[in-house]
Amino acid sequence: MFVDEISVEVYGGKGGDGVAVYRREKYVEYGGPWGGNGGNGGSVIFVGDEGKSTLIDLRYMRHIKAKPGERGRTKGQHGASADDTFVKVPLGTIIFTEDKSLKIGEITKQGEKVVVAQGGKGGRGNIALATHKNPAPDYAENGDPGVYRRIVVELKVLADVGLIGYPSVGKSTILSVVSNAKPKIAAYPFTTLHPNLGMVEVGESSFVLADLPGLIENAHLGLGLGIQFLRHIERCRIFIHVVDLTRDDPYDDYVKINHELEMYDEDLLKRPQIVVANKIDMPGNEEKLKKLEENIKMPLITISAHQRKEIDTLLYLALETLQNAPKVEEKTPDYVKNYTLESEEPNFILTKQEDGSFDLTGNKLKLIFERTDFTKDEAVKRFARQLRSMGIDEALRKEGAKNHDTVRIFTYEFEFIE
Repeated sequence: MFVDEISVEVYGGKGGDGVAVYRREKYVEYGGPWGGNGGNGGSVIFVGDEGKSTLIDLRYMRHIKAKPGERGRTKGQHGASADDTFVKVPLGTIIFTEDKSLKIGEITKQGEKVVVAQGGKGGRGNIALATHKNPAPDYAENGDPGVYRRIVVELKVLADVGLIGYPSVGKSTILSVVSNAKPKIAAYPFTTLHPNLGMVEVGESSFVLADLPGLIENAHLGLGLGIQFLRHIERCRIFIHVVDLTRDDPYDDYVKINHELEMYDEDLLKRPQIVVANKIDMPGNEEKLKKLEENIKMPLITISAHQRKEIDTLLYLALETLQNAPKVEEKTPDYVKNYTLESEEPNFILTKQEDGSFDLTGNKLKLIFERTDFTKDEAVKRFARQLRSMGIDEALRKEGAKNHDTVRIFTYEFEFIE
């Protein structure tokens, strides 16, 4: 089964908690802190695999979870970091956030990796937290939670040349003749239900050829199958436009298919096309061929894919056209932004509610909050100092916070104390 778009949930592994213990040995006076750091959680990483051609494996992996890091140990030993979870995907895979507003990454090469859910950092033990003012802290940091995301994984096959045209004009036959691909071939429309790829060798050179399900008139409105797969020709540098000389009006077919390309993306018409008039071995097609030659201003070749006539001529012309064709520059929609490690969000976001209370949120604040062990008084005091150093106290005063006003930080409520 061919799957070219799917939604999955990915979970980075939680970092291991640090440990707060003390060294207690005979003859060791004032042993001090002895708790180690927690290990880092594993990440979920997608890896390009040229042996795969579909996202079908992800249909059975809707929840991909990396392992958590180990808790820190005594004697200052760090907990073990968890192994990353690798998921193999086909080349041409693009990863978006759930609403497709953010592009996380793209895989176009064998072995290329994209981290889709980063594992959490391990928490520090009380050895790492010791200072000259507090040489023996009785608290440690919790490990950071791993990144959780709902993502959309999309596949656009990587092909140099795309075969386009109406159903049953001979595209699959051409692919089977010029490469080792074995597409389904039958005498009825829509035999091809998903894109097929084949490696074509021409002399000492080669290129990848894609056979797409046939387009029909008004495909851009959802008719037929082709519109579902038009995304797969967006990366093709040239097109081989196949027309069938046995149809009523091959030139009209040619015009309608180009119109469908234009309605999907008008830039597709700017790419080089080679028009192939197939089934020249069938008699009585002279007038149709003459009409094509008079009206089409781009290269036109007559072939018989079934009898393999003029196939070599087509391949050498395709190779020459491909070598001279410009590289495809994919357009990213305006609403899609590329993922960056640089956070555009401030350290904290302060919101005053109608009841006079205050809500505090923000990525950096959340990180500090989740690392704090609120069962330890010293850890809570340290958290308060961190808030003060971030400028939160000053910001609350500017917003009119008074003594004993309620301040909510995620799941906890505090009183503002002057």
